Amino acid sequence: MSKKRDYLLVDGYNIIFAWKELRELSEKSLDSARFRLLEILADYQGISQLNIIAVFDAHLVSGGLGSIEQRGGVQVVFTREAETADSYIERSAHLLAGPARARTRVRVATSDILEQVIILGQGATRINALDLEREISEARREVRDRYVYNKPVKRNQLLDLLDGETAEKLERMRFGKEGK
Repeated sequence: MSKKRDYLLVDGYNIIFAWKELRELSEKSLDSARFRLLEILADYQGISQLNIIAVFDAHLVSGGLGSIEQRGGVQVVFTREAETADSYIERSAHLLAGPARARTRVRVATSDILEQVIILGQGATRINALDLEREISEARREVRDRYVYNKPVKRNQLLDLLDGETAEKLERMRFGKEGK
């Protein structure tokens, strides 16, 4: 039996304008806010091992063909002309979480209430922007606690690299027992 696949579809601009840090950054540069969100999502993808798809509206871009690319473990989608992020997410949720995909879990991150209702009908679950921000912060804290604060103290690595006789001689010198 194959392992269940978990997806997180992220409504990129919705998240940017919901998170204080990104909203403030977007006032200076929307590109910088988008880049920062993708950094955060890439870190989270590494921790969670989720398949993360970040979707950004480009439906007002005249002649826009849309694009899909990988950035740091995150699939980044820019919709094509006349296609909203919401419609892309709805279609993706249906394809990923539909009845034929019983072993696939799909969550959609957005604070758009109408979008949340629609994706529930597609077989996906929802998480609002602020809950996603808390979830990511908690995951980072857990990693930090596990790997930084509980890191075992290492022994003197120099002694570990020396042959036994030399290491023993240095230890005797350290405790003032050498030459007496």
